[in-house]
Amino acid sequence: MKSAFVSIIGRPSSGKSSFINRVCGYKVSIVTPVPQTTRNRIRGIYNGTNVQLVFVDTPGYHLSEKKFNLQMTKLIQDSLEDVDILLYMIDVSRQPGSEESSIADFVSGFNGPKVVVMNKIDIKQNYLEGHKAFVQTRLKDAPIFAVSAMTGEGIPELLNYLEEIAPEGTRYYDDDIYTDQEPSFRIAEIIREKVILETREEIPHSIYIEILDMEMQEEGKSLWVRGIIYTERDSQVGIIVGHGGNRIKKIRKEAEKELSAIFPYRVKLDLRVKVKKKWRRDDALLKKLIF
Repeated sequence: MKSAFVSIIGRPSSGKSSFINRVCGYKVSIVTPVPQTTRNRIRGIYNGTNVQLVFVDTPGYHLSEKKFNLQMTKLIQDSLEDVDILLYMIDVSRQPGSEESSIADFVSGFNGPKVVVMNKIDIKQNYLEGHKAFVQTRLKDAPIFAVSAMTGEGIPELLNYLEEIAPEGTRYYDDDIYTDQEPSFRIAEIIREKVILETREEIPHSIYIEILDMEMQEEGKSLWVRGIIYTERDSQVGIIVGHGGNRIKKIRKEAEKELSAIFPYRVKLDLRVKVKKKWRRDDALLKKLIF
């Protein structure tokens, strides 16, 4: 029996969350077209015949001096401390940028096995060869795998390799567990995803979700949840609520539909929108939200 913790690091929108969802066979991380959707360390669990790989999804590495981004960068650094294998994921649809050099420094300093994953090879116009040349210069001994998290191409070969290099050990989780997220966290993340998808470029990073109450009802057949969508400016409340409340209603319905498919009971949401100005500068709140 083998087992390993595998951390994934890469630029925003490199496809880390889509990769984990594909490998685990379930939705573990929320996915949107907006960069830096992932804010926390998300664990997705892959169970093979004689192996368990615990993948740790991290926020996209982004060079910025803002408190919000600095907190997420620290989270990425901390995620490397207790893992066995490091995956460096690269989006080959984009040219190598300055952030790649910083990430390569992170990766080269890791003491365990390092694996480079070239993602999005399903996109025909890509910079795969340029990225390979960059990696071979900076990380000469790291094996390179070309994959598509969208189609699954190349992922079986990558998993076989990870199984080979994983150390011997016991399972950390039962076979039927694919993530260790608390229900309140999963609910908050799905709500946040739906808000981002409905508002797109208008307010993607200006929101956070707080779950206030959860109550099981109808003898365990449904879960009632009361949550707050916090945003930074008064004008953003109207964007989320929409004309006559149509947008918040759609957000609620879409979130309820997906959550009811995830959990073994129906989920009913009671959502409100409130303003908390400059919350991304609040150190105490950031430590609570980004972990």
